[in-house]
Amino acid sequence: MLHIDAEQTVAALPFDRLVPALRDGFVRGAHSPDRHHHTVDADGDATLLLMPAWSEGGFLGVKLVNVFPRNAALGRPALSSAYVLADAVTGEHLAVIDGDELTRRRTMATSALAAGHLARPDSGVLLVVGAGHVGSLAADAYRSVLGIHTVLVHSRSEQSAGRLADRVNRQGVDARAVTDLPAAVAEADIVSCATLATEPVIRGGWLRPGTHLDLVGSFRPTMREADDQCVRRGSVFIDTPQAARESGDLTQPLERGVLTPDDIRGTLSGLCSGTVSGRRSPDEITVFKSVGSALADLTAAAAVYQACGLSPEPTTSHTSHTSHTSHLSQE
Repeated sequence: MLHIDAEQTVAALPFDRLVPALRDGFVRGAHSPDRHHHTVDADGDATLLLMPAWSEGGFLGVKLVNVFPRNAALGRPALSSAYVLADAVTGEHLAVIDGDELTRRRTMATSALAAGHLARPDSGVLLVVGAGHVGSLAADAYRSVLGIHTVLVHSRSEQSAGRLADRVNRQGVDARAVTDLPAAVAEADIVSCATLATEPVIRGGWLRPGTHLDLVGSFRPTMREADDQCVRRGSVFIDTPQAARESGDLTQPLERGVLTPDDIRGTLSGLCSGTVSGRRSPDEITVFKSVGSALADLTAAAAVYQACGLSPEPTTSHTSHTSHTSHLSQE
């Protein structure tokens, strides 16, 4: 069984490879039961999460995530994850893959994949809200699917925003840190939020017609990045049905009747398979809410393994469309 570290995982998952792989994965589908959630200490704040998924005749995998919030006081990461990949035909274990980088990259690749269906094709200005571990990849992911020529970066930490803008500038793209968030939202064609906010960061009144809003950060009912006006004005799409049960960006407006289940236009699998229509007009405001999926983890892990030249394709065909009721947060 191989050990594939963080550096190898990054090298195996360039966005121009990962986004098409995810598109194929969301069309094929996979079996992905709800995540397992276990408390592992007496105080109840350390958690083990298990996220299984498998594709008949292909790969089987489990992501293991340890969440230890008290590590912050020790100067250590609160989250550590690994992905264990196996052959779904024989059950033989194939690899252990760095779960942190796999999760980070599949998260932004999922957003970019959705934007290919929901953003205006001529979108050129991207606003990144949140310059952390996940948000720092937004420009790279979106540039793999759209002609992004300008990147605006907003963060609670102006230093973090400046560092990310400098990095994007070094890649040959016009980028700048911004402090006036309403003005930046009004300038952007795409707004991508990856924060841990518990109160809305984006106001629907700031969105101009034709904007695509990507909401990554809210993975609990108590977390929100967008206000009610965003979902009221926008056509709402989700990565999986779990998003409507887990994210405060949807659960809160659903509870108050601002949004109804019928208002959610469809899932990413529907967009990718063509059973759900995406953007309908240049002036339409679109909203994509993701919470992450075990299907995306499995697809990314398979891509890592195959990129290492160890398996050209899964053992047999994946042509059947299996269900993928997915579990998980963006952890």
